[in-house]
Amino acid sequence: MKSATTYNGVMMSLFLLALFLIYGGTHLYFFLKVKAALSPGILSSLFLALFLLLMVFTPVQVRVLENQSLEAFARFAAYTGYIWMGFIFLFFSASLAIDIYHGLLHGAGFFFKRNLSALFLAKRTALFLSLAWGMATALYGYFEARDIRTERVVINSPKVPRAVGKLTIVQLSDVHLGLIIREERLKRIIAGINGASPDLLISTGDLVDGQINRMTGLAELFQDIRPRFGKFAVTGNHEVYAGLNQAVDFTERAGFKVLRNEGSTAGGLINVVGVEDPAILRVAHSRQVTEKTLLSKVSSDRFTLLLKHRPAVDQESLGLFDLQLSGHVHKGQIFPFNLLTYLFYPVRTGFALYPQNSALYVSRGSGTWGPPIRCLAPPEVTVIELIHADKGK
Repeated sequence: MKSATTYNGVMMSLFLLALFLIYGGTHLYFFLKVKAALSPGILSSLFLALFLLLMVFTPVQVRVLENQSLEAFARFAAYTGYIWMGFIFLFFSASLAIDIYHGLLHGAGFFFKRNLSALFLAKRTALFLSLAWGMATALYGYFEARDIRTERVVINSPKVPRAVGKLTIVQLSDVHLGLIIREERLKRIIAGINGASPDLLISTGDLVDGQINRMTGLAELFQDIRPRFGKFAVTGNHEVYAGLNQAVDFTERAGFKVLRNEGSTAGGLINVVGVEDPAILRVAHSRQVTEKTLLSKVSSDRFTLLLKHRPAVDQESLGLFDLQLSGHVHKGQIFPFNLLTYLFYPVRTGFALYPQNSALYVSRGSGTWGPPIRCLAPPEVTVIELIHADKGK
C-alpha cells in the first residue's frame, strides 16, 4: 500500500511538471500570438493572462473539486477545461505549421537571395486562421467522438474447432468511464456490443479513468451482457490513476474476470492470457512473470488470445499466441497528435501480421481521455470473427 501511494505521488508530481512545462508553455505561446497580432491594452492583456492561467490549472482543479465531493462543479470544470485543452492543442498545431511555413520562406529567400515577403501571412491573418481551425476542428471532433463505429475483423484458423464453426469476440478498450464518459455514452457502447451477439467479451484496459468516484450504476449496466464463454479484462495505466483496487473491483462488478498475469480457458475452446500494464507492475508486490512464461503454460492446440493494454509486441512471445488485442494509443485521438504515436508504437490502429502466425489488433478505443474530442480517430467497438479453416488453407 505504501509503494502504491508513493508511486501515485510520483506520478502526480510528474504530471504537474509536464503540465507547467508543456501545457503552460502552449498557453504562453497563445498569449504571445494574440499580443503580436492584436496589440491588446493592459486590461485586456491582464484578463487574457488570468483566463489562460485558470485554464492551465483547470485539470488540477477538477481533481480538487471531485475530492471535495463537488461533482457537479467538477464535471463542469472537466468539460470546460478539457474542451479548451483540445482547442488550444489544435490552435497550437495550426499556428506552429504557419510558423514553420514562414521559417521555410525565410530560408528559401536567404538561399536564393530573393524577396518572398509577398508570400508571408500577416500576423492577424495567421492568428484568425489558427483560431478558426481550432474552433471548427474541436466542434467537428466533439461529434466524431460520439460516433461509435463497429470495426469487423475476420480471422481463419484451424484452431477453431470445426464443430463450432465461428466464434465472435467483441473487444472494448479505453472507455475511460469517469466524469465525462457516463451512462448515456456507455449505453450506446453496450448497444453496439449486444448488436454483435458476442460469444466472448474482452476489455483491454482503461475501462475507468482517473475520476472514478460515485459511478453508481455504471458497472451494473454491463451485467446484462452475458456471452456464453464469459467476459475477460486486463488492467491499463488508468486503472492505477483511478486507484487500482477500486478499479479492479469496478471491473469485477461489471462481470469481467480480470486476468492479472494469468491465463484462463473460455468454454474449453480458446485460451485467454492477460498481462498487467507496466504502470501496475511498478506498484505491485508480486514477482513479475514474463509473457513467454505465461503463454508457455497454455495449450498450443487452442487458439490463444493475448490481452495487453499497450500495443507493444514481445518478440520472444511470437508463435506462442495467435492474436494480441491491445488499445492505449487511441490512434492519437486528435490529429495531428496521432503522427507522434508512430515514435512509440509502429501499429497505432488496426490489424497487423507478425512472424510465426502471430497477429496484433489495436483498437482506437471506445471513449476519450481528456478532451471529449476525436479528429480522424473515431471511437470503435471491435467485432472479431474467428472462423474454422482447415490446415494449409
